[in-house]
Amino acid sequence: MSTVPKDDPLEDLLEELESHGDLDRVEQELSVTVEERRYGKAMTIIEGFSSSHSEIEDIASDLKSSLATGGTTTDGTIELQGDHRDRVPDLLRDMGFSVR
Repeated sequence: MSTVPKDDPLEDLLEELESHGDLDRVEQELSVTVEERRYGKAMTIIEGFSSSHSEIEDIASDLKSSLATGGTTTDGTIELQGDHRDRVPDLLRDMGFSVR
């Protein structure tokens, strides 16, 4: 008769979270600001990422789709066209980030 070792549910949960990178995301504290660019156009700037460039591009793509706007990534920041400071923090929190 074989016995199956009991797994610690907390360890299983931590392994699952780490595999998704959620623990890394929670540790990143992002800031969301709005700058005025040429011709008085607003640009939402998201800074504070310690993720890889490809992950930042994926996050930017998700945000652009959710907000129906254009944008780019430069030097570890995401720049979105328009003033989205009211919606971006909630979207980032939904993705697992901490926003100040």
